Amino acid sequence: MSEAGALRPAPGEIPPEPGVYRFRDGLGRVVYVGKAKNLRSRLSNYFQDPAALHPRTRHMVASAASVEWTVVATEVEALALEYSWIKEFDPRFNIKYRDDKSYPYLALTMAEEFPRAQVLRGAKRKGNRYFGPFSHAWAIRETLDLLLRVFPVRTCSKAVFQRSARAGRPCLLGYIDKCSAPCVGRITPEDHRALAEDLADFMDGDTDRFLRSLESQMRTAAAAQNFERAARLRDDAAALARVVERNAVVLTDQTDADVYALAGDELEAAAQMFAVRGGRVRGQHAWMVEKIDDSTDAELVSGLLRSVYLDEDADIPHEVLVPVLPADAEELRNLLTSRRGRKVDIRIPKRGDKRALAQTVAKNAEHALALHKARRSSDLTTRSEALRQLQEALDLDDAPLRIECYDISTTQGTYQVASMVVFEDGLPRKSEYRRFEIRGQGDEGPTDDTAAIHEVIARRFARLKAAKTDDAAPSSTPPEQPAKFAYPPSLVVVDGGPPQVAAAQRALEEVGMTDIALVGLAKRLEEVWLPAERFPIILPRTSEGLYLLQRLRDEAHRFAITYHRKKRSAGMTPSVLDAVPGLGPQRRKALLSRFGSARRIAAADLDELAGVPGVGPKLAVAIQAALNPTPTAPTENSAPSEP
Repeated sequence: MSEAGALRPAPGEIPPEPGVYRFRDGLGRVVYVGKAKNLRSRLSNYFQDPAALHPRTRHMVASAASVEWTVVATEVEALALEYSWIKEFDPRFNIKYRDDKSYPYLALTMAEEFPRAQVLRGAKRKGNRYFGPFSHAWAIRETLDLLLRVFPVRTCSKAVFQRSARAGRPCLLGYIDKCSAPCVGRITPEDHRALAEDLADFMDGDTDRFLRSLESQMRTAAAAQNFERAARLRDDAAALARVVERNAVVLTDQTDADVYALAGDELEAAAQMFAVRGGRVRGQHAWMVEKIDDSTDAELVSGLLRSVYLDEDADIPHEVLVPVLPADAEELRNLLTSRRGRKVDIRIPKRGDKRALAQTVAKNAEHALALHKARRSSDLTTRSEALRQLQEALDLDDAPLRIECYDISTTQGTYQVASMVVFEDGLPRKSEYRRFEIRGQGDEGPTDDTAAIHEVIARRFARLKAAKTDDAAPSSTPPEQPAKFAYPPSLVVVDGGPPQVAAAQRALEEVGMTDIALVGLAKRLEEVWLPAERFPIILPRTSEGLYLLQRLRDEAHRFAITYHRKKRSAGMTPSVLDAVPGLGPQRRKALLSRFGSARRIAAADLDELAGVPGVGPKLAVAIQAALNPTPTAPTENSAPSEP
């Protein structure tokens, strides 16, 4: 912990110009990123009497060990740079808008040769066009089923597409005219892409054009007495009309706008956005944000707009309707206008339909906040109680906010691997999970679980110690963000009893990391073992602390099993190298590591093969003979070739 005075640069060092600043902790991690129109004026606010700071701001300053800044030309540039750094460093004290990824979208994979319509959840992928979100996946499927009558684009998976192409027969949708069957060449790639683009235009709000076209074609067919085609066109128009009815008109004009609302308390806020395209609500989005300090609604709106629109693939509308104007509204207008290529207006709706819609969005935000608080209240209490119980049971100085758990997976000693999972504040931190391939196993056989645990712990904490040494070395350049693998845990958990705990403790002592708490969780009786203790700690079966350890152990086991199955599947695939006499697993691995594939090994000369560790000249000849067999010579009874 540091004091504000220790952080404060010398007078005159901070320039009175626009820029972005970063606070770092003792490990070099960026804990806060901010922008300022005047860096000197803004940073001086952090270096006043700590008692005058907001508690969360005071905590941030106390956690920081250094401050850096970068000068830019304008506040608009500072805005863009701040967003980039928040996205890169994920600072713990910055406001984070947790995107609700549970909503399903209708997506068109426009990057593929034959674009596919499908239901997708989660983070958006490049090359796809998204429409929604919808409240339920079945709502998308019902909508898509209606649209396929008019826009019969491909909806099948890659495997089904390839199977139909090999068989020369389309799937059922192709036979009932709900797919144009590009797999069997009924439609060219260009025409199929045009069909997908028409579907995208319809979903974007250009509905009247297609309805008018269908009605015109229907009248033409009826006039030509082609009543069967006219009836089908009538049904197609009715299907499109039903899709349009599902998106009720909320604005009388063809407005493109995003309408935002906020609802919050002292600690959290819920944000809602309705996307209006062509006068109709096309999607709804929700975020939750933890207030780091006394953030005003204007500051929350500013951060929300940056998180939504400064992304490369952002869909920027003509109007952005907000509950309050942010202080940097003019800079945001200029930045969004430059990105969109046309004017973007950010304003508060005052009257009429837009004001009524904003009130509807606000009601949704209030409901989302109430629902979030109801769901999270017990969860927060449970996690805090679990960490408190572990602190007391293991006699730790502080609650174990970062816990790492290790597990070994193998099948009769083959393809031995290990996993490391990380929980922070009682929740999985999947971006910091790690997998290990056990190096101790060789041609002579695998290592046992205790030796594998020793190897993994030694490798992980040797790297941690090396990272600390590198950070301590003097440097003329500012420190960069350290690798997440180098963050020290508060507690290490290994899957097993006294033997596994003893092996892990020995590894920690060998690398000189003796200040890290260590326990083992034995499966049979769920006993918690400490190093060098004769008897285990028995936590009550209803203990939240025991439940957290079980979740850690099960997650580490799942992660290890997944990696082990992947390695085993790859190892069971037949290889031409298997037929080479004298070529064991370690030598095969060395050859593949050097050349990359069996084809390149076959093309290598004898000297290159013999230069691989463990191969030698004799085995190099055997490898070449096995991978490059000599063609069979013609026999005496064979017919002579023509001159």
